[in-house]
Amino acid sequence: MTSGPLTGVKVLEFSQIIAGPFCGMHLADMGAQVTKFEPLEGEPWRVFVELVPKESRTFASLNRGKRGVAMDMTRPEAQAVIHRLVRDADVVVINYRPGVAEQLRIDYGTLSGINPRLIYCENTAFGRYGPLAHRGGYDLVVQAMTGLMAGEAKMQGDVPTYIYPAVADYATGIQMANAICAALFYRERTGKGQRIDCTLMGTAIAMQTSQFTWIRAFDEQVIPPMLEELGRARAEMRSFTEQVAVHNKYRPAAVGNIYYRVYQTKDGFIAVGALSQSLRLKVLAATGLRDPRFREDGSFEVNPPGWEVEGPKLVREAEALFRTRTTEEWAEVLERHGVPAGPLYFIEELFDHPQTLANGLQVELEHPLLGPYKMVGPPFQMSEAPLAAQGPSPMLGEHTDEVLAEAGLTPEEVERLRAAGVVR
Repeated sequence: MTSGPLTGVKVLEFSQIIAGPFCGMHLADMGAQVTKFEPLEGEPWRVFVELVPKESRTFASLNRGKRGVAMDMTRPEAQAVIHRLVRDADVVVINYRPGVAEQLRIDYGTLSGINPRLIYCENTAFGRYGPLAHRGGYDLVVQAMTGLMAGEAKMQGDVPTYIYPAVADYATGIQMANAICAALFYRERTGKGQRIDCTLMGTAIAMQTSQFTWIRAFDEQVIPPMLEELGRARAEMRSFTEQVAVHNKYRPAAVGNIYYRVYQTKDGFIAVGALSQSLRLKVLAATGLRDPRFREDGSFEVNPPGWEVEGPKLVREAEALFRTRTTEEWAEVLERHGVPAGPLYFIEELFDHPQTLANGLQVELEHPLLGPYKMVGPPFQMSEAPLAAQGPSPMLGEHTDEVLAEAGLTPEEVERLRAAGVVR
C-alpha cells in the first residue's frame, strides 16, 4: 500500500536513461502508482554494466518503487493494451527520441483523444520547435551546446569535458515532477488535462540565470565584441584554453577571492562559503587575516587600485594559513565564528553519515536479485503527507501479468501475448 501526497495517482512511464526515470521515481516516492514500460530486452540503463543479468546499479538507482512491464510496443496488440490502461491513467511520462511516440501510438494527440483529463509530460533534448527539434541528444551534448561545459571549463587533456553528474538530466527530472504536480493541481481546479513539454536545453539554460541575462546598459559594449573575438579564435583553431582566456578578458573574475572557495588543509580540503559582508568579516575574525578592501567606515571596495597585485598575495597568505591546521580543526574554528564551511567528501563517504541518516536521505531496500542495497531517500519531506521509498526497482517484466489484468485481459489472453512474443 503506497503512501504520500500523490496516493491514488496513476502514472504510465515510457522513459529510459535518467531524466524520465528520475521524474518517475520522485512521483513514486510521493505515493503515485508508477508503471514503467520497457522493451522486451529491457531499457538501456538496465543492461548498462550489469551486476547480474538484466540488473544494474544505474537502473536500480533510478527506478525504485515502480511496477515493471516488458512488452514489444511496436506491436499493435501491445499498443491496444496501453490504450486501455490510458483510460484510467492520470499521467504519462515519456522520454524518447523525437518521433518515437508517434511511431508507438503513444503521442499526446492519440492518448488525449482516449482520455482528455490526461496529463502528458514529454521530455526532449531541444524541444518540439526550431531547427534542432528533430535531434536526439544526451546530457553531454546539451552541456556542450548550452554553455554549461564552457562555464565549468573542466579539461580532459586538451579538450573540455562534461560535468559530473549529468546535471541537465537530473535537474530536468526534478523539473518534470514539479510540472506534473502543478498540472495535477490545475486539473483539480478546472477538470482539464494538458500537455507538458520539458527540455534538457531549457533546464540547462535556466540553471545559468545570471550568465543568460543581457542587460543592455552594461552588456551592449561587452558581449558583441566578445562573440566576435571568440569567432576569430575558433576560425584560427585556437585551443579551448585560449578561447576561455578570450571569454575571461571580457568577463574577468575578481582577483583575491578568499571567501568563497576550497582550501587545502593539513589533511584534506575544506570549502568556505561567505558571500555577504557580515560573513566576510567573520572569515577575517576566524583566520586573523587582514583584507585592505574593508575601509574604516565598514564599506568594502571590490577592486581598489593595485589589487591585481595585492589580491593574489592575500590568496597565497590564506592558502598557506589553511595548510597549518587539519580539516576538523578548521571546521571547528569556522563554525565557532559562524562561517558556513564543510569538508570535501567523496559521495561514498556519506553512506551512514549521521546527517544523512538523521534526515532520511538514506534508505535500505531488498531486491529479489541484487539483494539488500542502500540508496538516496526522498530529497524532501512533507509534514502531513510524508514521502517514502515504496520498494526496490522492478525486475524486467515483473508486473506484466498484474498490469495486463488491470487492462482487462484474461490469463489466457496474457499467455497468448506471451507466446506471440508481445510481452515478457
